[in-house]
Amino acid sequence: MTDVYTLGEPLGVVSSGRVRHETEARLDVCGPEFTLAIALARLGHQAAYLGKLGADELGARALTVLKGEGVDVEDVRVTEGWHTGLVLRESRVAREPKMTHYRAGSAGSMLAPGNVPIDRIAASKMLHVTGITAGLGRDALDAVRAAVSAARNAEVMVSFAVEYVPELWPSVREAEEVLSELACDSHLLFLRQDELDLVKPALTPEREVVVDRGVKGASVRADRMRYDVQGWQVPVVDTAGAGEAFAAGYISAALDGLIPQERLHRGALLSAAAVTSVSDWQGLPTRAEL
Repeated sequence: MTDVYTLGEPLGVVSSGRVRHETEARLDVCGPEFTLAIALARLGHQAAYLGKLGADELGARALTVLKGEGVDVEDVRVTEGWHTGLVLRESRVAREPKMTHYRAGSAGSMLAPGNVPIDRIAASKMLHVTGITAGLGRDALDAVRAAVSAARNAEVMVSFAVEYVPELWPSVREAEEVLSELACDSHLLFLRQDELDLVKPALTPEREVVVDRGVKGASVRADRMRYDVQGWQVPVVDTAGAGEAFAAGYISAALDGLIPQERLHRGALLSAAAVTSVSDWQGLPTRAEL
C-alpha cells in the first residue's frame, strides 16, 4: 500500500550567482513534490509520484533520480515533443535568490485529469498536493482537483502545501480563490506565515494547520491546541527545499503515529538538513541517519 501519493512537475534547476557575470553554474533537478517524495522514500515510506517529463536529458535525469531514490514512478510519463521545465536560481548577497521560471509549454504543465489514477490514490494512506502544481494552468489545476476528489471520495487524508508563487498566477484574487478551495478540501495544511491571508476560509479549528514562521520556527494547531518548535541552528548553504523537507518530516512522523510535538520536531530536523546542502534534496537523511 502506498503511504503518500503526490503529483507535480519535475524541473531542472540551474543555480549560479548573477548570470550576467558568472562563468559557472550548478545543474540539479527539483520540484516541491519531487523533493517530498524523495524525502519520504529515504525515511522508508512508500511514496508514489505522478508527473510528465520531456523526452530530453533533463527528463532522463529527473526520472533516474526518482528511481534511484526508491520512489514509485509507475505513473510518470515521458512525452515526445515537449521539454522538461527549468528554473534559474540566481543567488544574491543578503537577499533571497532570484527565481526565473522557464515552464511555459513544458511537459509537466501538460498534466491533465485523465492522467490521474483514481484507484491508486484511493489505495493510498495520504495524498499530497501543492499550490505550485495548481498554478501551472487549467489542465494541471483540474488534475489536482481530480486527485483531491478521488482521495476524499475514498476517505484518504489530503495534505496541501500552499506554496504561493506569484509568477504562476494571473492575479492574487485568482490565487486566493483556488488556494482557499484546495486548503478547505484538505485535512492537513502547510503554509508560510505570509500565506495566512490567502487561505483564511480554511483556518478553522478542526483542520490541522502547520505554519512555517521563518526564523521563529514553526507551529501547528491540532486538536484545538497549538504546539511550537524552534528551528535548528545550522550552517545555511541554500534555503531551497526547506519547506518541502519540513512537510516530509512532519508527514513521516504522522505516518509513524507520533504526536504533534514529535511531528514538528522531525519536520525541523529535515528542514535543517535541507538548508545545509546546495541541493533541495541531496542532503536529506535516511531513516538510519535520522
